[in-house]
Amino acid sequence: MFTIGPIYSMVIGPRYISRSARPRLRRSVWRTNLALLVMIGGLCWLIGWQAYLLIQGPTVLLAGAAGVWLFYVQHQFEDAYQWSYAEAALQGSSYLRLPKVLQFFSGNIGLHHVHHLSARVPNYNLQRAHDDNSIFQDVPMLTLVDGLRAVRYKLIDTENGGRMVGFAAARGCGRSSEAQTATL
Repeated sequence: MFTIGPIYSMVIGPRYISRSARPRLRRSVWRTNLALLVMIGGLCWLIGWQAYLLIQGPTVLLAGAAGVWLFYVQHQFEDAYQWSYAEAALQGSSYLRLPKVLQFFSGNIGLHHVHHLSARVPNYNLQRAHDDNSIFQDVPMLTLVDGLRAVRYKLIDTENGGRMVGFAAARGCGRSSEAQTATL
């Protein structure tokens, strides 16, 4: 999730296009690929491929990992709910309350629940939509620390109310679900 996944989803995946895609979209991807090839080739010629990789490698890995984490946390949290459209939008994605600087640089992605209910709300209006509508006040809220802890959630525990749990909790590990929740 934090190594190969971001590299594939941010660098490799977007460079391929389905044969069934519209011709205009296919041409757009091919033109972008050509422009990237020329730009990367020019930079490698100018500064060397080793320097290029030393600059781009960590940047792509960190930015990609942050993007994958942000998306993951919005959908994989302890009390995720996913039954009806509106309830899935409001209870199946979290309000990741980020510090204002991270909220700005992530394009308000923490307000993902508003996007799920209405994808037409632009990212610069997500906070206002959240604040102005009472239906968003009961959405599960996560802090940055909660989001970091949510990475461990992989499974749904159907015996204990459908909560998301990690592999250790699913195996039992000799701890009760209350003790597991208390350590989170």
